[in-house]
Amino acid sequence: MAEAGIAPVEPGVADAAALGFRLGFFKLVVRDLPTMVRFYIETFGFQERDRVALPGLEEVMLALPGDRFTLVLYHHTDGRDITVGNGHGPVGFTTADLDGAMARAFAHGATPMSGPFDLRGLRLAFIRDPEGHEIELIQPPVPVASKE
Repeated sequence: MAEAGIAPVEPGVADAAALGFRLGFFKLVVRDLPTMVRFYIETFGFQERDRVALPGLEEVMLALPGDRFTLVLYHHTDGRDITVGNGHGPVGFTTADLDGAMARAFAHGATPMSGPFDLRGLRLAFIRDPEGHEIELIQPPVPVASKE
């Protein structure tokens, strides 16, 4: 039986779990590729995995050490104007030290949006990267040590 709001799978169509989907990458379109590569590497510790240059575009693939997920910075080389819109939410990062993460991001060109504030045991803040993309920083609660 299908869950409410989810259409049943047509006969002969593979189940999503059987297809092995994994979230692999997220792209941000940027105006100044070198500046944005430097920001994400110096602020969050990303490492450059690869670069692709094709007619009209250049991409830089970044990943955090030990992480499969890739942040792709995508740059149109034809000079077209890029406007950061409201068609997507923020890129989210978890951190063990929200205040330290904010200070580091601001030192590398980020600007504040809101927070920090507490929500359901989490500490949250919203900032913008140097080109205005929203970033959400989340500090999970510190686990309470067991008294055994």
